[in-house]
Amino acid sequence: LKDKQLYSLDMGSLVAGSRYRGDFEERMKKILKEINTRGDIILFIDEIHTLVGAGAAEGAIDAASILKPMLARGELQTIGATTLDEYRKHLEKDAGVGRRFQRVIVDEPSVAHTIEILKGLRDRYESHHTVTITDAALVGAATMADRYINDRYLPDKAIDLIDEAGARLRIRRMTAPPDLREFDDRIATVRREKESAIDAQDFEKAARLRDDEKNLMVEKAEREKEWKAGDLDVVAEVDEELIAEVLATATGIPVFKLTEEESQRLLRMETELHKRVIGQEQAIHALSQAIRRTRAGLKDPKRPGGSFIFAGPSGVGKTELSKTLAEFLFGDEDALISLDMSEYSEKHTVSRLFGSPPGYVGYEEGGQLTEKVRRKPFSVVLFDEVEKAHPDIFNSLLQILEDGRLTDAQGRVVDFKNTVIIMTTNLGTRDIAKGLNLGFSNADDTKTSYERMKAKVNDELKNHFRPEFLNRIDDIIVFHQLSKTEIIEIVDLMLARLDERLRDKDMGIELTQPAKELLAERGYDPVLGARPLRRTIQRDIEDQLSEKILFGDLKPGQIVVVGVEGEGAEAKFTFAGEDKAEIADVPPIVAEG
Repeated sequence: LKDKQLYSLDMGSLVAGSRYRGDFEERMKKILKEINTRGDIILFIDEIHTLVGAGAAEGAIDAASILKPMLARGELQTIGATTLDEYRKHLEKDAGVGRRFQRVIVDEPSVAHTIEILKGLRDRYESHHTVTITDAALVGAATMADRYINDRYLPDKAIDLIDEAGARLRIRRMTAPPDLREFDDRIATVRREKESAIDAQDFEKAARLRDDEKNLMVEKAEREKEWKAGDLDVVAEVDEELIAEVLATATGIPVFKLTEEESQRLLRMETELHKRVIGQEQAIHALSQAIRRTRAGLKDPKRPGGSFIFAGPSGVGKTELSKTLAEFLFGDEDALISLDMSEYSEKHTVSRLFGSPPGYVGYEEGGQLTEKVRRKPFSVVLFDEVEKAHPDIFNSLLQILEDGRLTDAQGRVVDFKNTVIIMTTNLGTRDIAKGLNLGFSNADDTKTSYERMKAKVNDELKNHFRPEFLNRIDDIIVFHQLSKTEIIEIVDLMLARLDERLRDKDMGIELTQPAKELLAERGYDPVLGARPLRRTIQRDIEDQLSEKILFGDLKPGQIVVVGVEGEGAEAKFTFAGEDKAEIADVPPIVAEG
C-alpha cells in the first residue's frame, strides 16, 4: 500500500450520457489506460455488482468483461464493496469475475468497536452541528442502537442516532425565543397602520409610525444580537438523554432510564392492573413479579420479556389482563398483537403465521405474526386459545421462547426479545366449573383449594403440551372463577365507562346497591364468567336509558338514579332523573376496582 492512492469509480457517471455503441467502452479504456500509466492507483468500486451488465447494449460488452483481462494480468488493483445478497445474485453467476477477486467478509462490529468508531467521527459531527457530544452519548448511541434497532447494522445505525441528535439540538438553538418573534408581529402591525395612514393622506401619523417602525427594527436587531451572543456562550451538549429521545421518536419505542418515578410505578404495578382487572390477585402478582424482574435487567437478554400461559375458565379476565398489561408497559392498548389460534388448527395454516415458502401464493406478503412484530417490536403478543393450534406451530414457538427470535419465510430474522408472550387456554376448566367436586366453594376460594385447582390444570397442560414447550414458559398462571363480590365490582367498572359516555350529554348515572346486586345476579354465569354481564347491562340499562333520553324523560343536567322495583323474578329497574345539585352528596362512580 506504500505510495498508493485510492480512487473511487462512479459507475453512474460513467454510464450517463453514453448514447452510441462504443461510448461507454471508450470511457472505460481511458480510465484503465490512466491507471496503467500511473501505476500507483488502487481503484475502489462501491456496489461492485453493478459492473456486471453495466453499459452492455445489444452486441456490446459490459464493464466486468472489460476489466477481466487487466485483473487477470495483475495490472489493476481493485477493491469492491457489495452485500452478500447482491454478490450471490450477480457476481457468483459470472464465475470469471468472482474468481479474479478474493472475497473478504466484513462482519458487523461489536458495540465496543462501534464506540471507538464513533469517537473517531465525533469531531466531524461536532463541527458540523456546532455542538459538543459527550462520551456517555457515544456509549448510549452504540448500546441503545444495538439493543433497540434490529433491522439495521452497527455502526451505521449508531452514527445516524448521533447525527440526528446533533441536528435536533442545533434546530432547538436556532429557534428564536417568543419575545423575538413578537417583534415581527409588532413591526407588521405598524407597517399596516402606516400604509392605512398614507392611503388616508394622514402624513403626520405616517411619519410617526415610520419612526416607530425604525425603532422597533433597531430593538429587534439588538435583541437578536443578545440572543445569538448568549446562545454562543451556552455549550450545546448532546447527552445520553437526547439520544434516547431521538430513538424514541424514530422508532416509537419507549426508551427511558429506570428513573425513580418508573421504579415506583413498577412497584405499584398490581394496583395499576387492578384498576381494570377485578380479582385474580395471584395471577396479577405472579405477572407483576416477572415484569419487574425483566425491567430490573435480571432476565436473560436473549429471551422475550416474559412468557406466560393464562389458564382459566371463560370470562374471568385473561384477555382483559393482556390488554391492560400492553397499556401499562407500552402506554397503548394497540401494542397488543392478538392471534386467535382456532384459525390455525390445520397444518397448512402454519404458513400464515410465519410466511409462505418460496413459490407459494402470498410469499411476498410475509407472515401475520412476523410482520406485526417487525412493525411493533415492543408489544404484548397474545395467542388466544393456544390449545386449538396445530402442533407444528409449537415447534416455531420453541425458538421464540428460547432464543427470542424467528426467521420468516424470506430469511429475515424477526426479533422477539422486546415482546411479552401470553398464551391463554381453557384446558382443565371443566373441573373448575364443577369446583364443588374438587372440595371448594366457587364463591370464596381458599388458598389450599386454589393450589389443588392449579395442580389439576397443570396436569391437563402436561397431557396436552410437550415438556420442552412447557419448560420454556416463565410461569403458568391459573385464574380462579369470579365471586359475586367481584362481579359487583365489575358492574361498577362497566358503569363508570357508561358514566363517561353520558358526560358528553351533561348527564351522569348512579346505581343503588340493590340495583348493582340485581345486575350482578342476572349477569353472573359460573361457566361464561363476566362476559354475559356486558349484555345484561346493554339489555337492562342502556336500552331503557336510550329510550327515556329520546322520549325526553331524562334531560341534560340530570343524574340518572337507577333503582329496583319488585322482588325475585318480577324485579325490574327504575330510572329517575334528578338535578345534579340535589344529589351532590352521592359519591361518584370511579373507574377503579
